Amino acid sequence: MTATLPAAAPTAPEPATAPAPHDKRRLVTRPVIRFRSSRPDLVVCGALLVAILLVQGWNIQQYPTLSDDEGTYLAQAWAVQNGRGLAHYTYWYDHPPLGWMQLAALTWIPSLIAPETMTVASMRLAMLLVSAASAVMLYVLARRLWLPRWAAGLAMALFGLSPLSVVLQREIFLDNLAVMWMLLAFCLAASPSRHLWHHFGAGITAATAVLTKETMLVVLPALLVTMWRHSHRDTRKFAVTGAITACALIGFSYPLFALLKGELLPGDGHVSLWDGITYQMSRPGSGFILSEGTGSNGVLDSWLYYDRVLPVGGLTGAALLLLTLRWSVTARALAGPALAVAILALVAMRPSGYLPAMYVIQALPFLALVLAGGAASVAHAVLRRGRRTPALLPVRRAAAVLLAATAALYVLPRWYDGDRTAMTADANAPYRAAADWLAHEVPDPAHARVLVDDALWLDLVHAGYQPGLGAIWFYKADLDPAVTRTIPRGWRDLDYVVASPTVRRDARDLPNVRAALEHSTPVATFGEGEERIEIRKITGAEAS
Repeated sequence: MTATLPAAAPTAPEPATAPAPHDKRRLVTRPVIRFRSSRPDLVVCGALLVAILLVQGWNIQQYPTLSDDEGTYLAQAWAVQNGRGLAHYTYWYDHPPLGWMQLAALTWIPSLIAPETMTVASMRLAMLLVSAASAVMLYVLARRLWLPRWAAGLAMALFGLSPLSVVLQREIFLDNLAVMWMLLAFCLAASPSRHLWHHFGAGITAATAVLTKETMLVVLPALLVTMWRHSHRDTRKFAVTGAITACALIGFSYPLFALLKGELLPGDGHVSLWDGITYQMSRPGSGFILSEGTGSNGVLDSWLYYDRVLPVGGLTGAALLLLTLRWSVTARALAGPALAVAILALVAMRPSGYLPAMYVIQALPFLALVLAGGAASVAHAVLRRGRRTPALLPVRRAAAVLLAATAALYVLPRWYDGDRTAMTADANAPYRAAADWLAHEVPDPAHARVLVDDALWLDLVHAGYQPGLGAIWFYKADLDPAVTRTIPRGWRDLDYVVASPTVRRDARDLPNVRAALEHSTPVATFGEGEERIEIRKITGAEAS
């Protein structure tokens, strides 16, 4: 299929030849290149997709280490699948439930065929579908933003093959689902057809992204900039108004849900959306991200441990594009993604804000886009004068090749080491051993009571422990009245506590969990050092 752009619109996908979006010269229209009918684009995108799925999928169950957040989201998806409500415990509006509803849909068939496989490690395979969709949409978006084919491929490779991406995109995080929806929103906003329904669809999918992970809200201004620059001036007001209206109407469904349940505002005997928002907004800050010793600086170090190229190069590319908006066609086309990087960076730098480790997931596609766009701008600047002076063209081409080779020599060895670790290391052997011990060594699991983190919670449920009564997510032993009522004597009503790194770290703020650790002795230990998992049996004269 082909389509014809209006006279005032840029028509070429290559930034070297495409006129500026505001250029009002009368142009000769020509067919728009469609991704689905462009064989070279399909070949490039398909080859990169195979590479991304291979690297991300190989050894996905063994690396990285299972996290409590992954277990929580999957356990909530399990609760939805089994008709137990919106969570495996009291749903308290910590996040909108749409994210784990999508996880429930993704894992529905495997859980139906083999319920015992519904565990964090095995269900990571579902994230490959999310990664595949996101990678393809990033390539499509890059082409719609007039990046040349090689730059679009570079953006896709940066997004899918960076060791930082490989580690984080493997994990069952709501952020990965939200990124997929936001990329779809950007693709619709930059649609070359410029149909109004595409912009309405962008508003709907943006709202879906926000309801999947609420922190995506900060990216909406960047989406609006992209839509403004890529909509036709004759219908721009209708497009933007329709997108904002659609986004708002879908977004307001969440507080409406709370209102209809009588849980919008605080009250006696029930949770509330207001309390959930208040908790999220009042969490202790992680400190300034560049100050040594702060929590935020530790998170930054963990990102840079896996890869420096994508975060640092992406920030540099965003700065380059934003500084050259006035005279660079590529910069104007990528104004939205560059703004997204700038906003996300500014939010991360708030000293009073809490910075979680998965925060960078939201920035990964935009970092990849602007880094590839910055590379395209540099390549265009190097070669442009050569076209004007044919005698210098071979020299400038050689300089461009030298720059590309230098970048490859710097990046590829570091990425090889990081991706090789992800594809060969086994970080989850202690979790597997602990799950096996709890399934076979504890007498009468149906009546045992065990404090455990959510990374192992579903393993215990499948081994015969009672959900919520036998297998108890350790946070709830102190924070959920529905659970504390079932253990009126605190640690004395428990049989075991599984001291994983997460449990040991957070026990200092949880009296019941701390007491259970103090009044227990190890009966089995798996792993070594800080990453060890201890299964501790409750002891003491008062225990029963």
